[in-house]
Amino acid sequence: MALSSAQKKDLKRIGHHLKPIVIISEQGISEGVLTELDRALNDHELIKIRVTVSDRDAKQALINEACQQSGAELVQVIGKMAILLRRAKKPNANLSNLKRFQGF
Repeated sequence: MALSSAQKKDLKRIGHHLKPIVIISEQGISEGVLTELDRALNDHELIKIRVTVSDRDAKQALINEACQQSGAELVQVIGKMAILLRRAKKPNANLSNLKRFQGF
């Protein structure tokens, strides 16, 4: 699912106010990180993650791996933060960041 630039703009606006839910460290993506990432995407649909790796290429590789393994789409990367999107089959109106901010 490719996002249009207007959709990305709206998602960035929502994601700007979010706090990082998942933190990926230099050890990489473990089963625990994947489990938490999957749970967060199921609950919130749009999440912010932090990648605490100083090397730019390694950081981008970890973000790409997280997107690939979780089935999420990358919305934006700024510094050590990334915003990911994966729409839930049955969104929870109380938890979904997309439902809370309407328009999606």
